[in-house]
Amino acid sequence: MSKDKKIVIGLLIIVLLMVVVPLFALKGAEFGGSDDAGSQVVAEIAGDDYEPWFTPIFESALGGEIPGEIESLLFCVQTGIGVGIIAYAFGYLVARKKYSLKEEK
Repeated sequence: MSKDKKIVIGLLIIVLLMVVVPLFALKGAEFGGSDDAGSQVVAEIAGDDYEPWFTPIFESALGGEIPGEIESLLFCVQTGIGVGIIAYAFGYLVARKKYSLKEEK
């Protein structure tokens, strides 16, 4: 077995352990989002005196909260756009390097 295969297999085992071990090591743990944790801390500190600085644009335009499905859709579209930009940038950098090496020869 080549050295590269050993490294790849070792890294795959490490990643697998990083995914599986916390599931068994953290029994009874509750995983929540940072929004929930932040709002709980604000409620503990400020109590009933807290007033938000502004209301979200969609909530004021729609007269209430947007449905969870639409919120997830917007998040996925935002993620897709970000991934597309990053993939384009990496592709551009790789192609630029590749074609600049061909011109030098």
